[in-house]
Amino acid sequence: MNGRLVIMGSGETAPTMVEVHRSTLRAAGHGPALLLDTPYGFQENADDITEKAIAYFGRNVGRMVTPLPWRRRLAGAELDRALAAVRTARSVFAGPGSPTYALRVWAGSGFDDAAATVAANGGTVTFASAAALTLGVVAVPVYEIYKSGADPEWAAGTNLLERLTGLRAALIPHYDNTEGGTHSTRFCYLGDRRLRYLEESLPDGAHVIGVDEHTALVLDLAAGTASVLGNGTVTVRHAGSSRTLPAGTVVDIATLRESGSPRPRVGVSAPASRGVSASKSGPPVAADSRPGAPAPSAALPASLRESADRARAAFAAALAERDADAAAAAVLDLEQAISDWTADTLQSDDGDHARRTLRGMVLELAAAARDGLTDPAQRIAPLVEGLLERRAAAREARDFATADVLRNRLTAAGVEVRDSPGGPEWTLHPPHT
Repeated sequence: MNGRLVIMGSGETAPTMVEVHRSTLRAAGHGPALLLDTPYGFQENADDITEKAIAYFGRNVGRMVTPLPWRRRLAGAELDRALAAVRTARSVFAGPGSPTYALRVWAGSGFDDAAATVAANGGTVTFASAAALTLGVVAVPVYEIYKSGADPEWAAGTNLLERLTGLRAALIPHYDNTEGGTHSTRFCYLGDRRLRYLEESLPDGAHVIGVDEHTALVLDLAAGTASVLGNGTVTVRHAGSSRTLPAGTVVDIATLRESGSPRPRVGVSAPASRGVSASKSGPPVAADSRPGAPAPSAALPASLRESADRARAAFAAALAERDADAAAAAVLDLEQAISDWTADTLQSDDGDHARRTLRGMVLELAAAARDGLTDPAQRIAPLVEGLLERRAAAREARDFATADVLRNRLTAAGVEVRDSPGGPEWTLHPPHT
């Protein structure tokens, strides 16, 4: 095996995974890059998802991908053509949708053989989200359990993971999902109770490998290494006991089957400045310190909503500091984030939230342009100081009537004057409008 198997927990068409796609596609070399629509082929908006994915790879990643329509079980010449397209591709990508739907469509078709050929020939197979669930010896039927109330039980997977790497495991993307609010949606919407129940019926010798959202596990089959990239961690779990591999980790693939302390690669060390956390049953894996080893990426916003909230906070801070350039930069950053996330296939109301935030920021900038961002006290200081000098002269001449008139005029303009032993002090309080 000379290629790569890339497993993404989520964010497969988000800015967080751009660099992973770029590097793995570059490693795959020139040749056809296929987009498989099978996992979401049953959805009414399947064409829209395909268009967004094509736009993402073209605009964000800089690589054109070719859609391979495979939304139903194929037979005869149609199946032969689809398998030939997969076998001869340099990269194959599949992402969101339903794992069990994809497994039903691919079952007995020879798809797993064709995908394995891509990896054997030095290409890249990238499965994310729903598609990632299909790679294991068994798969979580997430829609049936979480949405339809089916009893938790495993579905048969493609077992491509064991075929390519020797790892006998169930893959669980969205491992750190927390969108449930009032209930746990961790472990791809299973929650801990249902995952523990499923673990009891794992096939002999199998365990669980979890990949967090906006995180990629890159398995280099020729080098025999596993690299963790992105915002989160990869978890190796045996009977409820877990250990984590933080972003930046590079270890032997065999490490992903071990329940105890992993054996790091030669030359691997854990820099003291790089914080990594251990889970309950074992230490984290050290990050690779070799020259040229992948470094942990700075945590990019994991959603467009998070990007919008970050930009809003930066904008508010800029206005508080009366920094027009920084305020404009925050607006432009949010506009760019909206553009970057346009191709994301995840369906949510994040786009509406970001656009509302952007419009509000623009309106605040307009108000700042009207009223000015500089401190108005600085602009009127020469005038106020001049009037206070005249008031002091009137008081010295015991012309208190004139002094009171000057003070009243200043008060009416929002200037509060306080007489102190060191002389008059003033503060601007603009009148309410």
